Amino acid sequence: MLESNIMAQIVPKKKAPGVDFCGVDEYYYIVRSDLGCYMRSTNFNRGYDLEVFSLHNSCRGGAHYLAHQDDLFYIIKGDHYRRVSNMNQDWDAAVYTLHPNCRGGDHYLSAFGKFYIIFQGRGIYRRVKDLNTDEDAVEYTLHPNYKDGLYYWGVKDYYYFVKPCDEWGVQYFKCTDFHQSLDAVTYSFHADVVNFLPGGLGITQGISFGKWEAIKTISNDSSSPITWNKKITRKVGYEKHKMSSIEHNWKISVSTTYQSGTLTEALAKFQFSLSAEYGGKYVNTEQEDWSEATEVEESITMTLQPQQEMYIWQYELGMGKESVLFCRDMKFTDDSSPPTDIPFPASKY
Repeated sequence: MLESNIMAQIVPKKKAPGVDFCGVDEYYYIVRSDLGCYMRSTNFNRGYDLEVFSLHNSCRGGAHYLAHQDDLFYIIKGDHYRRVSNMNQDWDAAVYTLHPNCRGGDHYLSAFGKFYIIFQGRGIYRRVKDLNTDEDAVEYTLHPNYKDGLYYWGVKDYYYFVKPCDEWGVQYFKCTDFHQSLDAVTYSFHADVVNFLPGGLGITQGISFGKWEAIKTISNDSSSPITWNKKITRKVGYEKHKMSSIEHNWKISVSTTYQSGTLTEALAKFQFSLSAEYGGKYVNTEQEDWSEATEVEESITMTLQPQQEMYIWQYELGMGKESVLFCRDMKFTDDSSPPTDIPFPASKY
């Protein structure tokens, strides 16, 4: 967990394309279209029945995901939505046009047999019976206590929304009325669920860091030049076993896209790509070696002048106090202070 007074935040929906929550009467879902999968649970607070499925190709890339009480899923993309009965198989697919009055919402959800469109900037929400026809449309003011939700979703008889992290951690709230703040109940997310959220690893594992680690120091204490020709051993790759515990309470029911340990690899890549606000390092590590970390030997030859010291540095990325990615980049300096550059391109986040 984080030991500094910096609290990493969950990435809000507006900054996490393809990420959303939805729910039906029995199950709750977190969709990670950016990773091509979704998590299903019967209880986010207890972390019950956590199972991860692949998103069908036709169900990926949605701007919003919601689920209706009849177990139909709605995937909104542009001015249209795709309705399916199974996001893993794309069963019973049909595409409809969003009514103009139902477009441009910040969040979409379904509850009480109706659809709700939240316009956060305007502080209102629109309730309709049909997203295609705008039937029975009514608009309400969104209560100030419910304006700052990061994500919203609904089930048969309740609304839910995720609030920004505070001193109590990552929490979500259940209520029956967005217009009046009367009956909100607070729950915390189980850590196994937080790990799947965008930015969640920054909370459960710790804030990301990058550093140049000195792996070898070479000195010439003599009065004449010397040639140093030896092999050095260093670790390169991803410490998969350190992160694999994240998946221990997940049942992974996905395609060959994610074998054991590779889903956490995708989550780690995403975490490192985030800005510091969300516990990331703002680097793109896609081109790095993400295979299982192994010891490699390299032959190095160099000439040192009298009384000269040479430092060999390797770049590492980690979370909290643990280094998890040992990078290929090395630097040679005659200064005991570590290099200051970051050997990765900036990420899009």
